[in-house]
Amino acid sequence: MQEATGPPKFGMQMTVDFDALQQAYPAFFVEKVLSVHHWTDRLFSFTITRPASFRFRSGEFVMIGLPGEGKPVMRAYSIASPNWAEEIEFFSIKVPDGPLTSRLQKIQAGDAVLMGRKPTGTLVLDALKPGRRLFLFGTGTGLAPFLSVARDPDAYERFDQIIVAHGVREVAELAYRDFWTSGVFEDELIGELATGKLVYYPCVTREPFERQGRFPDLFKSGQLFHELGMPDSGFDPAVDRAMLCGSMAMIKDVAAALESYGMKEGSNAEPGDFVLERAFVG
Repeated sequence: MQEATGPPKFGMQMTVDFDALQQAYPAFFVEKVLSVHHWTDRLFSFTITRPASFRFRSGEFVMIGLPGEGKPVMRAYSIASPNWAEEIEFFSIKVPDGPLTSRLQKIQAGDAVLMGRKPTGTLVLDALKPGRRLFLFGTGTGLAPFLSVARDPDAYERFDQIIVAHGVREVAELAYRDFWTSGVFEDELIGELATGKLVYYPCVTREPFERQGRFPDLFKSGQLFHELGMPDSGFDPAVDRAMLCGSMAMIKDVAAALESYGMKEGSNAEPGDFVLERAFVG
């Protein structure tokens, strides 16, 4: 029985005793990996089974880890699935020497993953005041919670327009690009809701692309406002709301820009004009 509860041999096909693992890690859900997709040599995503009792609000994050010897290394991961999904999806970076991702990037279908029992976070619709336009600003894997929020029917009931702004360094890092440009509109549950309301706004900083530059630069130049058909005056705290997730530099600069327009940060306890998340993986 001890062998079954040890660390899985990633990259090798083996039978995992999930019942034994669950007994060994009672504080966590022990879930099976269903699929793994490697976007680039730095980015990958994976899906796991969803516990029947697991409930979360679209945009929240949860702790993720792997079984092994001693206390497991756990990291915060935004849930990329909408709250109605039957599976749980995550979008991750690959850190060669990362305590968790150095192992996590090698998982295969059938392997076991530990998941915390209590989702939390501020990137939820309830933390925002009512508005008409919702901006979802994400850099890199900071896109993950917006894959959840932008597939929540409630988002389309609350807002007339939802802009998914994804900033990356290289074009290849625009993961889920096909989904945002076509797949989401074919979804049986939210396809019709998203049509005419969802706008995909990708930005690249280090390679030639149809849109280049960091978000703050696109604010200053007015390019973002022009391309989205907004007033030249920019963000309007009366109608615009935003969520921020990604690099600390982006969060700091975009939050400062939003505040310069009179927008105020919100929280679960006190909804505001924008919210941000500081959870990281490694």
